[in-house]
Amino acid sequence: MAMLWIKAFHIVFVVSWFAGLFYLPRLFVNLAMVPAESTAERERLLLMAGKLYRFVTPIAWLAMGLGIWLWLGYGITGGWMHAKLALVVGLVGYHHVCGRLLKDFAAGSNTRSHVWFRFFNEVPVLALIAVCILVVVKPF
Repeated sequence: MAMLWIKAFHIVFVVSWFAGLFYLPRLFVNLAMVPAESTAERERLLLMAGKLYRFVTPIAWLAMGLGIWLWLGYGITGGWMHAKLALVVGLVGYHHVCGRLLKDFAAGSNTRSHVWFRFFNEVPVLALIAVCILVVVKPF
């Protein structure tokens, strides 16, 4: 019964982490489109992005910690799990890149266009689709 609670909270934290990974790059799209003379809008978006990043980071750690607990508790094996873990490592990297991009925006040194951020914004969507298929279907 305890493992079901762990699983439930793992799902809650994964969903919350993904919500942040979906919205933070969307804020980057908006930041990349802010005109140079609109400092108030830029500062507001930077404040939102910074708060979101700081809020979502511990949620990511909780999602991963509970996931490791489940993995060790159930002794899950298989190729699908290795592929899922590779995607999780990629998502951690994506999360880190979001932090670096946020620092670039804060320093005024972003060089990427809003179009680039629109494509960057789709990465967690594709990862979520792949993870869900791997966990539910277990294709290998």
